[in-house]
Amino acid sequence: MIDPSLLRGDFAAAAKNFARRGLHISEREFAAAGELRKNAQNKCETLRAKRNELSREIGKAKSEGESDAAKKLLAQAAALGDDLQNAEKEFAKARGDEARLLHELPNLLQETVPEGATSEDNKELRRWGGAPVFDFAPADHAELGAALEMMDFARAAKMASARFVALSGELAQMHRALAQWMMDLHSQKHGYREAYLPMLVNPRAVFGAGQLPKFANELFFAERDSLYLIPTAEIPATNWARERIIPESELPIKIVAHTPCFRREAGAHGKDTRGMLRQHQFDKVELVHITAPENSEKAHEEMTAHAETVLQELQLPYRVVVLCAGDTGFAAAKTYDLEVWLPGQNTYREISSCSNCGDFQARRMQTRVKNKDGKINLVHTLNGSGVAVGRALIAVMENHQTKDGNITVPNPLRPYMQNKKTIPSPPQ
Repeated sequence: MIDPSLLRGDFAAAAKNFARRGLHISEREFAAAGELRKNAQNKCETLRAKRNELSREIGKAKSEGESDAAKKLLAQAAALGDDLQNAEKEFAKARGDEARLLHELPNLLQETVPEGATSEDNKELRRWGGAPVFDFAPADHAELGAALEMMDFARAAKMASARFVALSGELAQMHRALAQWMMDLHSQKHGYREAYLPMLVNPRAVFGAGQLPKFANELFFAERDSLYLIPTAEIPATNWARERIIPESELPIKIVAHTPCFRREAGAHGKDTRGMLRQHQFDKVELVHITAPENSEKAHEEMTAHAETVLQELQLPYRVVVLCAGDTGFAAAKTYDLEVWLPGQNTYREISSCSNCGDFQARRMQTRVKNKDGKINLVHTLNGSGVAVGRALIAVMENHQTKDGNITVPNPLRPYMQNKKTIPSPPQ
């Protein structure tokens, strides 16, 4: 959530920032909501002051033995109590209405975010590695997986529905190896604290990470228990420091977690329906930084470099783009996407998003830092895929395929796969 004082202090500047996203907000609507809240608050305070005054008068009348006067004052206090109760309900509603307007507003963009409306306007920053050259027409991962009889979408649909996959054999093993290797890489070489986190979370946690109320239709909800299946480990990892005042000496907090993720993909009908690119269930290794405000831009670059290391170690060509204003996510102030080259599609596709959320999530979660001088500020939070496991599997399959339909296992994964060099491995 953005700082409400920014709207009250300089609405025009905030509105201009939102307009970069294509969002146009009404000053009149926010001013009216604020006025209703202030009036309701003043009414409550006035009635409370009257109640306190009546209490003093009642006490005085009783002490002086004026029972009739005391009875009249008690009747007035009872009527005032009803008025105060109604006023407090009005205040709660007015405050809630104003808060809902604020909760629907995205984060303010950093000045360095490029202008633009869609992904077509994202700005490429750099590339790493060249697209592999094949002496045959490269297949996509769905063809390769089917030919190997290790990737089955029809079987998964019988168990669940469309947009699920059943992996088996050495592809399932490689999927597991990717996750294990990434967790070891980030925890042992990049300084992250490994975490095992809940995959069902309460609405407060989802709200804190900025997923509610805007993305309610994208989430799976266990209604009986009022818990959400996580769409990303960003939610529990960011909430790790919820409602805490953290000594500055403990920052940064860097967390890495491997979890399944669950998304309804309600807004993606007809998009990326082939293969594993867009699934209701997928695995991801998530990176989260909780840092002092002055260090968040440096942390953003560091996190992105850590995600890049994964692709470099796997010898997967990729490019880094900075998302334009209109394509930047709701909670993010700035985002870098890593897009991996997929020969089967002859294009780059997103495999990691690394976002600096500033104090947007921290304000919702009330996560603060206390510096050495005793001053308390909101922390900054950052999150990034380090990386999406299923898409890494796709990229390995397509970039390391051979003419005979086999897959060469990248060197970092071999210790996690009994030192197999290819899929399928040759018979012993």
